[in-house]
This record gives sequence, structure tokens and C-alpha cells, in this order.
Amino acid sequence: MKKNIIKLAGISLTGLFLAVSSQAFAQQPAANLAELLRNVEQNRVVESQEAREREQRFQQQVNQQQQILTETRTRITQEETENSRLEGVFDANRQILMERRAQLREVRANLNELLGTIQGVAGDFRSVFDNSLISAQYPGRNEFLDSFIARVASDTEQVRVDEIERFWFFMQQELVESGRVVQYQGIVGLPSGEQETRTITRIGSFNAIANGDYLSYTGQVGHLQVLPRQPSGDIVGRARTLESAQSGMHKVGIDPTGALGGSLMANLINFPTAAEQVRDNSGEIGYMIIALGIIGVLVGLFRSFVLTLVSAKVNAQIKSDKASKNNPLGRILLVAESNPNVDTETLELKLGEAILQETPALERLLTMIKIIATIAPLMGLLGTVTGMIQVFQQITVYGAGDPTIMAGGISMALMTTVLGIVAAIPCILMHAWVKSKSDRIIHILEEQATGIIAKKAEASGKQA
Repeated sequence: MKKNIIKLAGISLTGLFLAVSSQAFAQQPAANLAELLRNVEQNRVVESQEAREREQRFQQQVNQQQQILTETRTRITQEETENSRLEGVFDANRQILMERRAQLREVRANLNELLGTIQGVAGDFRSVFDNSLISAQYPGRNEFLDSFIARVASDTEQVRVDEIERFWFFMQQELVESGRVVQYQGIVGLPSGEQETRTITRIGSFNAIANGDYLSYTGQVGHLQVLPRQPSGDIVGRARTLESAQSGMHKVGIDPTGALGGSLMANLINFPTAAEQVRDNSGEIGYMIIALGIIGVLVGLFRSFVLTLVSAKVNAQIKSDKASKNNPLGRILLVAESNPNVDTETLELKLGEAILQETPALERLLTMIKIIATIAPLMGLLGTVTGMIQVFQQITVYGAGDPTIMAGGISMALMTTVLGIVAAIPCILMHAWVKSKSDRIIHILEEQATGIIAKKAEASGKQA
């Protein structure tokens, strides 16, 4: 009996362990051993049923996968059969295509030379149309030529007669329009980046004008643009006159340079004015040279004005019988009048002294003008040396492969030399001009003094 109890206890512990590890025993614990045994039996039955269900589902999945595999193999077989059939069709079509191309080459044998010529001419006109002013008035020609050239060069497509006729029309249009002056409405791009519709006057294929502004055209932009820098005022004025004219002959400036004309005028922006060159390339030394040149010219003009007034007073004194203190000659004459009884040698010395006293005032600032005329070229040479030093430094850092890197130093070297020469030339001319006026007045003073001494010596000889 005791052994049976121990066995029952072991069975009970085992059932308890199974109850804890199974989801079926999440309910209330059994009240006695009999109930525990019933729960264990029920759990075994439930687990057996779930195992059978899982086995059935697995078997169903195996059957489905087998069916899918069978269908896939069948599909592969069908695709391989279809692929073999398409390969045969492809080979047959390729053979037909080769035969048709051979037939086409035979048919076009007599036209190959003609089509080659048409293709070459179309290519030449394509480059002409790209930057022609006429293309701005008649857009779409380049697109047609691109497709036309592609069809002419194709081995599978045949160019049509109407396409050749249209190409011929565009050729004739370019020739005819290049000799006409017409007006039309078109889009014009402004230097600010904005666009507006203007009345455009086209002068053949050379130039186009709108509101007095000369225009340029490039195929990449696709519309006319106002030149950022316009030509001189008289040319622009004649362009406005042409725009407002209804008929008749009118003078107007055109630019025939380049393949289609207008090349020089379109490149005006690349040619800076003298003021821009001085501003951008002269540097501080250039401004100093300009300042010295202005000072020299102003001083020369001032001294020329002063000496002109003095010369007028001296000329008036020559014609007058009374000596005046307001001019150098009058003051020298007063010296002679204040010494009537002195001998000739003494009078000569006194008059020479008076002339020497008047000379510094007449030659005032002449030395300054001469110094400026000498320093200006030297400062230009200094700028040249400075610019060349900058060039050599840039060559050391960047090498000599890119000439644009050295352009700044070379421009400074050349511009300061030019400014030095330009400043020196007017200063030299001013110095010579003012010096001639001063020498003329001094010569008159010496001439009058010599005349007074001669009269004095003559009078002394008669008394003797």
C-alpha cells in the first residue's frame, strides 16, 4: 500500500510539472489527485489533436508547394519553347532586314553622291543659321536642319522631296533676307537680365537695332540681346533716325566683321575704355602720376595766364612815355630815371641789378613744372618694375601655364609707363610754352636797358 502511494505521488508530481509547462493548465489548480489525473488525460488528448491538425496543415502545404513546383516547371518549359520560337523569328527578321538594307543600298547607289553633297551643305548652313540675326526673326530653322541632316545620314530612312525643298527654301531665305532692312516685333534681352518685346530693325545679317540700342544674337540664347556697351553717340543717333524713317536713304553704322557681321560690335564689352584701363590696371602709382600731371598742367596754365598779363603791361609800357611801377619794364625805367647823373658803367650795373630782381618773379614755378615732367616718367618706370615683380611672383606660385594669371601685373607695368609718358608730354610742352613767354619778357627788359645805356653813352660822348 505504501508503494502504491509513492507511485501515485510520483505520477502526481509529473502531472503537476506538465500542467505548469502547458498552456492548457492556465486555469485553477486541481482540487485532488483524481481531478489532476483527469486534467492530465484531457491535456494529452488536446495535444494529440493539435499535433494531428499541425500534421494535416503541413501535408497540405507540402501538396501546395508540389503543385506550385509542377506549375513552375511547366511554365519554364513553355517559356523555353516560346524563346526558341522568338529566336527563330528574330533570325528571320534579321535576315530580312539585311536583305532590305542591301536592296536600299542598291536603290540609293545613284543618290549617295547627291545625298552626301546635301548633307555637307546642310551642315554648313546649320553653322550659319546658329548665329544669324535672321534666325532671331525666323526661329525653328536649326531644329529642322538637325532632323534633316539625321535623315539624310540615316541608312534606314529615306529623305523626302518636300524636306529637300524646305531646306532649299531656307537657303534662299537666308540669301534674300541678308540684303533687306526690315522691322518686326521680337523679344529683346536687357543687360539687367529682363526681357521685353520691342520693335526690332534688322539691317540684313549685319546688325539689329531696337530703341536706338544695337543688339547681338547667339543661337544658345535664342533671342536678341542689347549690347552692354554701345558704340559712340553719333552712330546711335543715326540708328534712331533709321528706326523712325519710313522710306528713303539714310546713313547708319553697320559692322560687317566676322562671318555674318557684327563680330566687332558684339565684342565691344571685351575692349575696356581708357578710363576703365586706368582704373583697373594702374594702381596707386598710376593715380599719383595722374595727380602730378594735372598739377603740372594747372601750374603751367596759371603761369601762362600771369605772364600773359605781365606781357600786356610791358607792351603798354613800351608805348607809354611815363614809367609805371605795375610792370617790370616800368620799374627798370624808374631806376634809370632815379639815377640821371651817374656814369654809364654805374647805370649799366644798376639796370642789370634791376633785371636780376625781376627775373625770379618771371620764372616762378618753371622749375616745378620741369621737375614734374622729369618725375612722371620715372614713376611710370617704378610702376613697370612693380608690375613685373608681381608677374614673377605669380609665375613662382602658379607657373607660366595660364597667361591670364599674369595679365594683371603686365597690365599694371604697361599702364603706368603709358601714364608717365602721357603726364610728362603736356608738362614738357607747358614748361617750354611758359619759359618762352618768360624769356620774351626778360629779353624786352634787357633790350630796353641796353637802349637806355646806349643813349647814356651817346650823350656822354657828345658832351666830351
